[in-house]
Amino acid sequence: MTEKSPLASDKPTASKEEVAVKSTPPAKKRPTGVIVLLLILIGTVAIAYKYKDKYQPGRGTVENEVNLIGGPFTLTDHNGNTFTEQNLLGRYSLVFFGYTFCPDVCPTTLTDLGETMNLLGEEGEKVKTVFISVDPERDNPEDLKEYVAYFHPNVVGLTGTPEQVAKVAKAYRIYYSREKTENTTDDDYTLSHSSIVYLMGPNGKFLTHFSYGTDSTKIAQKILELM
Repeated sequence: MTEKSPLASDKPTASKEEVAVKSTPPAKKRPTGVIVLLLILIGTVAIAYKYKDKYQPGRGTVENEVNLIGGPFTLTDHNGNTFTEQNLLGRYSLVFFGYTFCPDVCPTTLTDLGETMNLLGEEGEKVKTVFISVDPERDNPEDLKEYVAYFHPNVVGLTGTPEQVAKVAKAYRIYYSREKTENTTDDDYTLSHSSIVYLMGPNGKFLTHFSYGTDSTKIAQKILELM
């Protein structure tokens, strides 16, 4: 699920798996109205529970959102160096989560963020773009370095152990999950993940967010407005 949160090894894009053609199943008896209502109620409760900790932009006060997003983390950058939340201090940061095998959202978003940097011109020196992989099993520093180079020189690719990635995803209220299909293997799979971009201030605090598909001009204007 790509949500709220732009975001391939023929990178930056990945070919899609062919969908197996299934025979039409025999017609089944439709459930009664009462059963349908019961199923809807159960489904609603299950979904609400599953996403109860998920960040929902615009819900609550600005102060609450500032405190909800971000926190301590330790990862490895695309040059093999340790990278923590302290490395975000002193500059504005555009933080985005995805993975290099992502077929559409990730390359689209990173392209938009690269264009944002171009639009900012000299002011772009005050902004760092951070791409955090939610696929630590496949995204090593070497692959990330090759991948982020496609988009803009200031993009920093981050990865880590599954535990480290889970911790930073939780800190930023990011959802991600491996998709299971009949053709899924240990090395060939896709991920659903949040597609939101966070703008963090030089003090490491949350400033605002951008939903998937936000025009790069609007992102640049908002950053300049908040500087």
